[in-house]
Amino acid sequence: MTVRDIYLPVAAQPSVDALVGMSQLAEDAGYERVWLPETWGRDAVTTLTSIAEHTDGVGIGTSVMNVYSRSPALIGQTAVTLQEVSEGRLRMGVGPSGPIVIEGWHGVDFERPLRRTRETIEVVKQVLDGETVNYDGDIFQLSGFRLRCDPPDPVPPVDAGGLGPKSVELAGRFADGWHALLMTRAGLRDRLEDFERGTALGDRNREDQRVTLSLPCCALDDRERARDLTRQHVAFYIGGMGTYYRDALARQGYEDTAYEVAEKWASGEQAAATDAIGDDLLDAIAVAGTPEECREQIGQFESLSGVDALNVSFPRAAERDDIEATIDVLAP
Repeated sequence: MTVRDIYLPVAAQPSVDALVGMSQLAEDAGYERVWLPETWGRDAVTTLTSIAEHTDGVGIGTSVMNVYSRSPALIGQTAVTLQEVSEGRLRMGVGPSGPIVIEGWHGVDFERPLRRTRETIEVVKQVLDGETVNYDGDIFQLSGFRLRCDPPDPVPPVDAGGLGPKSVELAGRFADGWHALLMTRAGLRDRLEDFERGTALGDRNREDQRVTLSLPCCALDDRERARDLTRQHVAFYIGGMGTYYRDALARQGYEDTAYEVAEKWASGEQAAATDAIGDDLLDAIAVAGTPEECREQIGQFESLSGVDALNVSFPRAAERDDIEATIDVLAP
């Protein structure tokens, strides 16, 4: 059965209390987990700790914590601590992010993202096991230390984000799940083949892994507002977040649109970039419109074979009322 999660918004939120309140609303509405990305605003660890302390049963997770701003051992320690404060409700999500954030915000060279992600996952899993960590990788070499506290029980799963064929294959081979976003149904099927190839290469059990698809969602009585907010959100990712999302969309059959959006955005024509997102593309990668339309649309995504969880995310410019209305409309 496909479950529904919430992907908490990080843009323009007034306080940690607001994110806690959204998490409590998601818990009351029956969502399985709340995920928090870490970009250039509030850090995920402190915020998720506060959420864990003010909720009872909803799962928490990082989607995704980048593998450049913390060492693999520290990510492992963080997972141990979040698992403790949440009383076993954590699921970790890690990934490389992109050069704009890593180099422009963290001041770290964006080098060998796939290898760094693989080695981070492997080290984190050794840390979580509670045994002495001995690791001889291309990037990281560790020896002689183990946790000074008890290892977590249960051990939290470690997922990986990815957009391209090789990164998704890596997730299948080394991680406990894959986080997908801005994927059409056909594009998702192609990447699922990569994921399952990785599962086979890693001799993993696919039934123990989880594929989570994040969908930009906005369900409002004001149909045009819902679709405009979501269209702006998609244009920002394609045009304003580097080449990764542009190239991912191009691989899915929307090459002309992807490059048009990117070019207009780079030229400062953000309105024109947004207008370039046609209704067909919007409906292929998002859930936006009236409550009735959105319930039908999300049901179509739920029917996709190979998807274990849907992540209800929200447009960057959505106000709190828009977010809370969408949480209520799309509740499981």
